[in-house]
Amino acid sequence: MVTAIGGNCDHGALQREAVPFLLLLLVALVQAVALAPTTAIADALSVNAARPQMAGRAFEYGWIRGGASAAFVLGTLAVGQLISPADLAPVAWLNAILLIAAAVATTWVPGPAAQAASIVAVDGRFAVLKIPGFRSVIVVSALVYGSHAMHDAFAVIRWSDSGLGAPTISLLWSEAVVAEVVVFLLIGPAILVRLGARGAAVVAAAAGVVRWSVAGLTTSVLLLAVIQPLHGLTFALLHLACMRLMEAIVP
Repeated sequence: MVTAIGGNCDHGALQREAVPFLLLLLVALVQAVALAPTTAIADALSVNAARPQMAGRAFEYGWIRGGASAAFVLGTLAVGQLISPADLAPVAWLNAILLIAAAVATTWVPGPAAQAASIVAVDGRFAVLKIPGFRSVIVVSALVYGSHAMHDAFAVIRWSDSGLGAPTISLLWSEAVVAEVVVFLLIGPAILVRLGARGAAVVAAAAGVVRWSVAGLTTSVLLLAVIQPLHGLTFALLHLACMRLMEAIVP
C-alpha cells in the first residue's frame, strides 16, 4: 500500500512538472514558426539591395548580417546576466517586447520590386532547384550548417553539465558572434575577393573540422574560448560565400 501511494505521488509530481514543459514547448514552437521566414525574407531584401551596387562596392550584404549579429551579442550578454535558475520571467518579457518592436519596425521595410515579383510569377516557386549550382550550394550548406545545428542544440547542455555557469556560457556565445560580426563586416568580403566563393566554402568547412573536433573532446573554458572565434569562418564566411553564389546564379 505504501509503495502504491508513493508511486501515485511520483506520478502526480511528474504530471505537474510536465505542464510547464508543454507550455514552454508550445510557446517555443509558435515563436519558431513565426520567426523562421523573417531571416530568409531579410536576406532576400538585403541581397537585392546590394546587387545593383556590387560593382561600386557602395553597399555590402554582410553589413546587414553583421549588424544583426552585433545585436545578438548584446542580447546574449544581457540575458546571461539576467537569467537565474529560479526566474525566467525577465527574459520572457524582454523577448516579447523585442518581438513587438521588430513587428513595428517592418513598417520601414521597402516593398519588393515589381520586377522581382514578375520573376517569381513566371519561373515558379521551385524553379531554382533546376539550377545545378543552386543544388550544390544547398548540399554544401546543409552539411556545414547541419553540424552547427548539432552544436547549437547540445553545446549549452554539455557546458552546463560540466559546471559552467550562465554568465560564462553567454560570454562564450558572445565571443563566437563577435568573430561572426568581424567576418561579416571586415574580413569576409576580402576573403571572397581573394579565394572566391568556392575557396571560402572550403576554408569554412576546414575550420568546422577543427572546431567540432576540439569541442567534442573538452569542456575546458580556455580551449573553448580559443576555438569559439572559428565561428566567424564556419558560419559567417560560408554564409557570405553562399549568398555570393546565389547572387550570381539565381534570377
